[in-house]
Amino acid sequence: MEEKKFDLNSIIGFTLIFGILLFMLWQNQPSPEEQAAEKAKQEKLAAEEKAKETKKADVFETASEDFSNASTLDSTQVVELKNKLGAFAYASTLPSAKDETTEVKTDLLTLKFSNKGGFLSEVMLNKFVNFDSVPIYLIKDRNTAFNINFGTTDNRTLNTQELYFQPTVTKNGNNTVVSMKLKVSESEFLEYRYEIQPDNYMLNFTVRSQGLNDVINSSQAVNLDWKLKTYRQDKSISYENRYTRLTYQHEDGDKVDKLAQAGEDEETETDVNWLSYRQHFFSSILVADKPFKTARITSKDLVENEDVDTLFTKQFASKLPLTLKGGELNEPLKFYFGPTDSKVLKKYDADLEKSIPFGWGIFGWINKALFIPLFGFLSSIMPYGIAIIVMTILIKILLSFVQYKQFLSQAKMRVLKPELDAIRAKYKDNKLKAQQETMALQNKAGASPLSGCLPGLMQIPVFYALFMFFPTAFDLRQKSFLWADDLSSYDVVANLPFKIPFYGDHVSLFPILAAIAIFFYMKMTTGDQMAAQPTQEGMPDMSKIMKYMIYFSPILMLIFFNQYASGLSLYYFISNLISIGIMLVIKNYILDEDKIHAQIQVNKAKPKKQNKFQRKMQEMMEQAEQQKQAQQKRKK
Repeated sequence: MEEKKFDLNSIIGFTLIFGILLFMLWQNQPSPEEQAAEKAKQEKLAAEEKAKETKKADVFETASEDFSNASTLDSTQVVELKNKLGAFAYASTLPSAKDETTEVKTDLLTLKFSNKGGFLSEVMLNKFVNFDSVPIYLIKDRNTAFNINFGTTDNRTLNTQELYFQPTVTKNGNNTVVSMKLKVSESEFLEYRYEIQPDNYMLNFTVRSQGLNDVINSSQAVNLDWKLKTYRQDKSISYENRYTRLTYQHEDGDKVDKLAQAGEDEETETDVNWLSYRQHFFSSILVADKPFKTARITSKDLVENEDVDTLFTKQFASKLPLTLKGGELNEPLKFYFGPTDSKVLKKYDADLEKSIPFGWGIFGWINKALFIPLFGFLSSIMPYGIAIIVMTILIKILLSFVQYKQFLSQAKMRVLKPELDAIRAKYKDNKLKAQQETMALQNKAGASPLSGCLPGLMQIPVFYALFMFFPTAFDLRQKSFLWADDLSSYDVVANLPFKIPFYGDHVSLFPILAAIAIFFYMKMTTGDQMAAQPTQEGMPDMSKIMKYMIYFSPILMLIFFNQYASGLSLYYFISNLISIGIMLVIKNYILDEDKIHAQIQVNKAKPKKQNKFQRKMQEMMEQAEQQKQAQQKRKK
């Protein structure tokens, strides 16, 4: 019976692993000379301006009106702009007051800067394409908003996203500098300064002002708002959305947290170093030179129905306070637009790689210290699919001693079974005595059910670490192997004309192979003993539960992994094949039950003292039995 307990412990450990796996995505008015010049030019365009006069009320309806169709503004329009924008009316009188963009291209990035708002209106990653061979755009078609909200000394509240910046492009060595200036005059302005390095995903970004200490109201909060709706890039939007989350580092770099994976979530944090809008394999990250004192961050899941919601995954937003010093702004920041690749992120020495979900605690440590460097080395010298197989073999060899300990414990329990059955028969009317004698025999023989269960539990950190490793391994993205086009996504061997709930509208082969391998492994380790599994009084029939688990676990694998990374399914398939091979070798060529029996007899002959745990367990059992007998006497 104790042998069966071991088998049950193995099943429970295996089920626990699957449970973990299952458990296993934001001033000055123009001078009289300028007015005179504008009026002189306006006379040449009298006909055109007469038509515009009829629409004057509409022209100044909002502060963000586009004057790109007007070469100049008459004095009346300037006055109305002044009334609307105060000192910042000057920016809307410049030729740059048009909804146009400035483009800068490097080997890695293609960037477009909008005159209106001065922010990045388009970010394309040159070296990557999505599942449909379309270039990767992190920002495009107004899926982002970047705005500074501030008050002025003449009691206005303005938003930079509604105002026009004047662009200039210069060189600083090999770097390209894009300066976007929101002007009050030629020498007074609010500037967004972007410095782009030729071979770098990180942009230096500075928000600064000059001569605005009498324009910006220092008693009113100045806030930076950054919003982003993340585009779908992967084949499965639900799978990608699972790994699309807002992650941030705070508390002086001591802590990395993230918002909820699903639904809506909002937090207000202090001392925030960076904010990562991670969309699975690509990230948009804002890095502070000095931590933001506070940050109000929000996340909203945009995928309610993956058949309908196919464009965006999540909507992120952050509200960050900017500090005025001497009435001026000077905030050095950085923007990262690039792959969520630990090798790339580590180069920036800002802990950005911590935004990748390698797993918490020991699971993340195993990934960072073992699996990431191991797979990086193997994939550098062999194809990615072969690298997964080789890594699997190495891991299984490393853990083979665990299987050996399990089967050794199982063999000991099998040798002791006749004696254990005899003890149960002898003390069938005295359960306490039967348990005491059973524990004593196991203690003398050096055969405990826990000795087989604990090694199995040791595998859980490895299983869970790999469960987190494969979906986040950037190197697997769009790498093919056999029939799988992309090891970071599911493989497809057949498309279904309908969708099965929880399963999907396709058939993946690697999960089927992994499920078959798991079935035979569990069948070989537990199937031949289930029929003899006794049912204890007051306890469920464990043999039936074990039988159900043999079929239930492969079904879970088949369904759950049908939309998961095929690289992970490949690993589990190879892993279980190797486990079957190791089991056959250990049982048939390493373990000798006659020798085990002889060693048990030697162990039994040696005097053996109980340790503190065993003595405590015996005392508890005796107390429980005494209480039970006392209750029976009271009933009589």
